Amino acid sequence: MSRRRATVTAMFTLTVIVALELTPFGLVPKAVAQNKEPIQEPITGKEDLTDLSRPEQAPTQFYRAFNSRDLAMIDANFAASDEVAIDNPLGGISRGADVPHKMYETVFKSPADVHVEFWDYTIDRVGDVFWAVGRERGTYRDGDAVKDLNIRTTRVFRLIGGRWRQVHHHGSIDDAKLLADYQNAVRSPKGGTLSPAK
Repeated sequence: MSRRRATVTAMFTLTVIVALELTPFGLVPKAVAQNKEPIQEPITGKEDLTDLSRPEQAPTQFYRAFNSRDLAMIDANFAASDEVAIDNPLGGISRGADVPHKMYETVFKSPADVHVEFWDYTIDRVGDVFWAVGRERGTYRDGDAVKDLNIRTTRVFRLIGGRWRQVHHHGSIDDAKLLADYQNAVRSPKGGTLSPAK
């Protein structure tokens, strides 16, 4: 290898390494942290929603759609792609372009009347992908009772056609009793408690 070619190769390698970071999974693109400390001000869906090319507006659109039971807006928030994956407290991992519509339609039609806001979150971005990691808090109905809901939540968005579209959602409820009660409330046709979910 010529000396000039070796120098150019070394410079290219150094440039690539600067843009990458070493992780347990090898070298990956370095994340650009948008927020160093978790944001405590919640996203409720009532915030300004005028420029969906801005990353922070995509979660706002989702929570507006969720809390107003707007399935058309849910559809607009998610990518129309079979790569969409949801791992939700209602059970299992589901993949496909039609999964968000079907899952949220079930929630919206249930008597559980779920309302949540997103808080204690960070947003990180690499190129045309960003992820929001935080917590959802809210309420749901279980028969005549109104109960608190707490979910650990991650949502991943990709820039598609100039707009941020959700491609992955993962939610977890730590408390086993709360999880079973929530699943039963959403799945029950009358919103009452059924036998514990499997």
